[in-house]
Amino acid sequence: MAHFAKLDENNIVTFVIKATQNADGKEDEFTQSTGEVWKQTSYNTRGGVHYNPETGEPSEDQTKALRFNYVGIGFTYDEGRDAFIPPKPFESWVLDEGTCLWEAPVAHPEDGEDYTWDEESTSWTLVE
Repeated sequence: MAHFAKLDENNIVTFVIKATQNADGKEDEFTQSTGEVWKQTSYNTRGGVHYNPETGEPSEDQTKALRFNYVGIGFTYDEGRDAFIPPKPFESWVLDEGTCLWEAPVAHPEDGEDYTWDEESTSWTLVE
């Protein structure tokens, strides 16, 4: 299976499809036949790492990692990075250039408790 994202004029993902045929050349074929821009995405890639779908562990063959992240509606395709970047969740968060994922300016506590981000105080607050 191969997945493809349709982009609007601002490189925002507006639609995602799954193709059952061989993916080679499909990106160009979709674009040429529809006049729309399509980019292939990898269902098993996130943060620039391809994961084995059976084990959940990083794949031995990282050439399968495609465009940093599997897409969703509203993601942005960054041509310079050749990466799909999710919508920014909060104004204070910054883009990790190595993963193309947003990170909070303060590390998430690792004490096993459930936290939510509070943008006003730019801190993690315990969920009660």
